[in-house]
Amino acid sequence: MNDDRRWKFSSGLPVDHSVLLESMDGFDRSRFTETFRIILLGDSTVGKSSLLKRFSDGIYSDVADPTVGVDFYARSLDIEPGVKIKLQLWDTAGQERFRSITTSYYRNSVGGLLVFDLTNRKTFDHVREWHKEVSEHILPHHMVYILIGHKSDLNKDRMVSRDEAEHLAAELGIRYVETSAKCNSNVDRAFELLTKDIYELMKMGEIVTRDGWDGVKSGLTGKVLYSADDEEELVAATPERGCHC
Repeated sequence: MNDDRRWKFSSGLPVDHSVLLESMDGFDRSRFTETFRIILLGDSTVGKSSLLKRFSDGIYSDVADPTVGVDFYARSLDIEPGVKIKLQLWDTAGQERFRSITTSYYRNSVGGLLVFDLTNRKTFDHVREWHKEVSEHILPHHMVYILIGHKSDLNKDRMVSRDEAEHLAAELGIRYVETSAKCNSNVDRAFELLTKDIYELMKMGEIVTRDGWDGVKSGLTGKVLYSADDEEELVAATPERGCHC
């Protein structure tokens, strides 16, 4: 299902993402149908970096340094026959002092994992704040979220019940998945569900590619997807070029 070549880039400052991606020698972007930019959101220490390292590199470490600014990873998924999606994965710092840096990445993301620590009640209580902040920054674009209750392996230390988390997810209108990077439980599933949800919304025309927005980029097909209304406006605005019969 996955491409063996994975990439990581770490920076405390915004970067020119197009230059960064073009510099990845050997990563043939023409092989991908679409590229989705996904961002991980949540308080510091909830385990965002551990989730990404498990998903992108297949590794886990009990010792992890706090993210400074933003870390970048990439991995691909085959979500249906003939459809390979490249994921650009952005791991954001949860500390308040880095918020001015990380907010610059919100607007150009199409998917977001809202991550909280099942053993830390405060991180759960802050989910609504994260959702509100990001949703305000991305307008007029659309972001697809999934709520992640992380560290499910620490069940005896759980401070948030599944019912509470599922209720919040229903309130926000998003999916809920419990994961453990340590035990590699539901990590791939969480990213796969989010990727499939984004792809389905694209097929329905609810998410479209736009100039100046990097949340979704067309790859192999080179096709720009528009909603039905946008297509009508585009046709109306296109001058007649005569018959090509």
